[in-house]
Amino acid sequence: MKLSQQVIYQIYPKSFYDSDGDGIGDLRGIIEKIPYLQKLNVDMIWFNPFFVSPQNDNGYDIADYYRIDPTFGTMSDFEELVAKLKAIGIGVMLDMVFNHTSTEHVWFQKALAGDRKYQKFYYLRHAKPDGSLPTNWESKFGGPAWSPFGESDLYYLHLYDPTQADLDWHNPAVRAACAEVVNYWRQKGVKGFRFDVINVTGKAAQLVDAPKGVASKTLYTDTPIVQDYLKELNAASFGQDPDSVTVGEMSSTTIKNSIGYTNPDNHELSMVFNFHHLKTDYVDGRKWSRMSFDFPRLKHLLDGWATGMNAGNGWQALFWNNHDQPRALNRFGDPGRYRVKSAEMLATVIHLMRGTPFIYMGEEIGMTDPDYDSMADYVDIEALNAYRALVRSGYSHADAFTIVKTKARDNSRTPMQWDASPKAGFTTGRPWLRPTNQAKINVVQELAHGEIFKYYQQLIKLRKTLPIVADGDYRTWRLDDDQVFGYWRQLGSQQLLVLNNFYATTTTVDLPAEMVTAKVLLSNYDAVKVQPKMVLQPYQSVALLVNKN
Repeated sequence: MKLSQQVIYQIYPKSFYDSDGDGIGDLRGIIEKIPYLQKLNVDMIWFNPFFVSPQNDNGYDIADYYRIDPTFGTMSDFEELVAKLKAIGIGVMLDMVFNHTSTEHVWFQKALAGDRKYQKFYYLRHAKPDGSLPTNWESKFGGPAWSPFGESDLYYLHLYDPTQADLDWHNPAVRAACAEVVNYWRQKGVKGFRFDVINVTGKAAQLVDAPKGVASKTLYTDTPIVQDYLKELNAASFGQDPDSVTVGEMSSTTIKNSIGYTNPDNHELSMVFNFHHLKTDYVDGRKWSRMSFDFPRLKHLLDGWATGMNAGNGWQALFWNNHDQPRALNRFGDPGRYRVKSAEMLATVIHLMRGTPFIYMGEEIGMTDPDYDSMADYVDIEALNAYRALVRSGYSHADAFTIVKTKARDNSRTPMQWDASPKAGFTTGRPWLRPTNQAKINVVQELAHGEIFKYYQQLIKLRKTLPIVADGDYRTWRLDDDQVFGYWRQLGSQQLLVLNNFYATTTTVDLPAEMVTAKVLLSNYDAVKVQPKMVLQPYQSVALLVNKN
């Protein structure tokens, strides 16, 4: 199946299903739920890391790229999972975290022990002559990006947690080692790879201070050398598989660079994630802030990326949710009054667009953020650091908590809600993260009486069966509309107009003359009447198809 026809489902293994009662999801739990995944009819599953890790950053601090962490199971469990998914036509995508390793990784430990070969795997630098840190760079998790390297007079770079030491990609041995990891998992039958924060690997050989008033990330993010690294990795590993599927997580990237990463002629990646649209509820670009999303900005970003990638033959990974984001329903929908309709509207926006849609577990049943009442419920290091930083900067404890509650990564990491029981049918033990709203939102309820899951099934079927959805061009539709984000898809003589009302009030759209005779391909409301002045209900989506011949 072509990439354009595929839909990918993301599983955060820690939170999907616990088979052994320890409160943490595992590979055997995923195996047990394969019939559910088959029912949804997805083509590939992206698994967040389940490699050996001290879990300081929920598995993104990898201590061994070649072994399954016992918390999640065994290699035989993994091999069984791959085989059983393959038998029903579902591929496996693994998360490759190659910007950094855990400080418990053997490479870092050998470096600490004085092995010169492995010291060259990391960014080790002396302090400045005045004794200050090698550069003024800030960690993305707060605080300086440098920590002392053992008992030496050196410091090591960590753009994230101090237990995540950055690898030096200037070293050919590092690049070769990463390719070896990919090739190992290819031999296990893995066809998909997601590369974590891959565009921050392009740091300069000589590291310098960020000028005053300039964010340090601008010095190392999305630089030209990343494309060279990706071409090399492609040729040495996954590019040897004609049916490989790859996606790069691109921090603060541009349309131009993303076209470069994904244009098939460049032999780099299949597609990229960009996050600009998920920052439209940030005050002045600050994540740890609170505001309603900026709808005009959201529309311009979605449209600008779709238009630009279409023009340059690039390819997008389309998504609202993942393990690092609060639930989109709470940010861009109405989880109280219109949970079902706004969930379906948001799904329509990305599933009928040009690109490859990703579904994050629970999205297909309309899961929302947990209703926590104190910081004691959160475990993520980023959220805990942010709360402390907000309080230090002058926010009251209550206001700091309110901000964290809207943006914490743990919001999407709560256990998958399988049933209405106190533990959400996730575990017989104590869940590692507490669910709060499973009595209303759960798989049993949704499959028996709901409509969101069925709507996702419809969207997935359209992508597989209707060429205009998979392969049509993208064109802009009236960006000045106050409530509606719409767009055109076109393939040959067919035109598809997709209209999405982002608000809880009705609105009227003046249909283009050629669409008045269109048929309704899909809507999340029944009895849709196509007319010159078309009324859209709260959070309504409608897709209109016409053949111009």
